[in-house]
Parts: sequence; C-alpha cells; structure tokens
Amino acid sequence: MKILVLPGDGIGPEITAATVTVMRAASQRFDLGLTFAEELVGHASLKRHGTTVRPELQQAAQDADGIVLGPTATLDFQDPLRGEINPSAFFRRRLDLFANIRPARTYRGVSGPVGEFDLVVVRENTEGFYADRNVESGSSEMLITHDVVVSLRRITRLCCERIARAAFELARRRRRHVTIVHKANVMKLGDGMFNEECRKVAKEFPEIAVDDVIVDAMMAHVVRKPQRFDVIVTSNMYGDILSDLTAELSGSLGLGGSLNAGSRYAMAQAAHGSAPDIAGRDIANPFSLILSAALLLDWLGRTKDNRACEAAAAAIEAAVDAAIGAGDVTPDVGGKLGTRATGDKLAARLVAA
Repeated sequence: MKILVLPGDGIGPEITAATVTVMRAASQRFDLGLTFAEELVGHASLKRHGTTVRPELQQAAQDADGIVLGPTATLDFQDPLRGEINPSAFFRRRLDLFANIRPARTYRGVSGPVGEFDLVVVRENTEGFYADRNVESGSSEMLITHDVVVSLRRITRLCCERIARAAFELARRRRRHVTIVHKANVMKLGDGMFNEECRKVAKEFPEIAVDDVIVDAMMAHVVRKPQRFDVIVTSNMYGDILSDLTAELSGSLGLGGSLNAGSRYAMAQAAHGSAPDIAGRDIANPFSLILSAALLLDWLGRTKDNRACEAAAAAIEAAVDAAIGAGDVTPDVGGKLGTRATGDKLAARLVAA
C-alpha cells in the first residue's frame, strides 16, 4: 500500500518524520508492505513551485491508498490567485473527505482537569460556516461595504445524512450512544435539517441510544462531565470548536488524532496547527499525527478488509498509551524526550511488543 506524505509547515516536517518512522515499524511488524512517497505542500511548495498545492497532487492523492498531511500555515494562505491555497481544504474538497473523525481520551500519566473519558467527535467536513466550502468558486464570505461582511452557510440533506451515518456506524463499534449537537432553537432551518436527518438515520440503528444537545449547552456539559458522551455528531464549525476543546480536556491538543475520510479516500492530519514558534527545536509532540496515522490504518483495514491494518492501528494506539504511561514523551506532556526520540522510542516499542 502506498502512502502519500505531505510534511507541511512549521513543526510539520518534524512530526511527520516521526510518524513515518512509526508507520514503518508497524508495517514491519504486521507485514503491511507500506511504501511512502513524499511531496511538498505549504510554504516549501510555494517557494519552489509558486503554489502551496500543485494541481497534480490531486492525482497523486487519488493514486495513493492513504494520505498523511502535516500541519500547514493556513493563516498565511490568503489569496489562491497568488498560489496561496489551503492544503487541508484542497484535499477535503477535491477528495470529498466529508467526515472528520476526532477522538479525545485521557491517558494514564497525563493529568486532565475533568477525570477519565473516551469520546469521538464526528464532524461534517465539506459545508457549513466555512467560506471556502460553500460555493463552486470564490468565497461565501462577502465584503458588502467597508463596514459590512455577510457570511453564508450551506447545509444539505446529503451531507447531513452521510455524516450521521458515519457517526452511527462508529457508535456501533463503540459504546452505542450518539449525541447530536446543533443550534436548532435559533438556526431553525439549517440546524433543524441537520437534526432531522440525524434522527432519520437513527431509526436504522435501533440498538444505539440517541440524544441531542444545543451547542452552547454542550460546551458546558463536556467540561462538567465528558464521561457521559460516546460519539458526538455535529456540523462543521461546531465540530471544529468542540473537538479542540475535548482534545485539550484530555491533557493536551497534542494527543488528539484526526482523520478526514470519505467513501474512497482518507487523510490523516494532526488536530493542531503548525506552531512556527517551536519549529526546528525538536520539542513538538508527534503523537497527534501518529494517532491520526493509526486512524488511517484502521480506515484502510475496514475499507479493504485487511485485518493486519486494523491490528497495526490498535497496536500503535496501545504503544502510545504505554509510552505516555512510561513518560517516554515530549515536555508538553511531562516527558524529557525530543520529537525524533519520541518517535524512535515508540517505533522500537511497537516492534518489540
């Protein structure tokens, strides 16, 4: 299986290198036959090719079995006409990666503020309050006058239905509880449609408990008692905010994995940004991208009926758990290792297990 590797900006190349080291170890132990092809995106690509994402990368992504995307300097890329394309949005749109799967859980050895929990945010990824995902070309955020901006949100039944189905299928493999998060008391049409479609899908999964919570109340609930939640399904902007919150509640945003998945393609992507202030210092936590790679392997295992990939994903997650418990981690979660050493130790632990 071929993995397209896109290191990105800031700390991206460092944590991506550690992630590839771990994936190679998993491939060795479970005989996965993984190969890796690396391409530039972000500032390095802009400098060399005049664009952050070359058009031919779409074909490279479609030819690969999976993608690993390191963090990119999204805020720096403002003008697509000057080659400043958001790499994450590019692949999410072009490959129709409609489901953003964002697990958040606590780990032994990392103190969190709210006790132990284990949940997953399933976030719709292709529409909602994102100006680059609502119209065929251009932006859905418009400067009407110097003092007036209008932002449009698109909600469709198709996207609501398929993200709901992804959430319920995931819940079937977990603790069989789905929470729908919305703001239908105010956004009566858009969020009303989202809630309605989720409830329709729920009827196909009678074994799964379902409830729904208004998004502002949800922020209070996950801070007060995240243990009550299993799988949370929500629209794009709500999910983006909620998943960062739940990852931080686990002890560090650096422990939050993230998978962008569609019907045919999937892309592992760290839950955090490119952190240019610590780039090149060998202190960045690589676990977010490593856990994202584990999610990618699990997706490959399920979509290709490859039990070895599923076993490799579980082994990576177990190795991360053990590494955190042993303190073989970066300083942000209480350890003393650098980025590279953290990846190397995790790979060695994986092979030796």
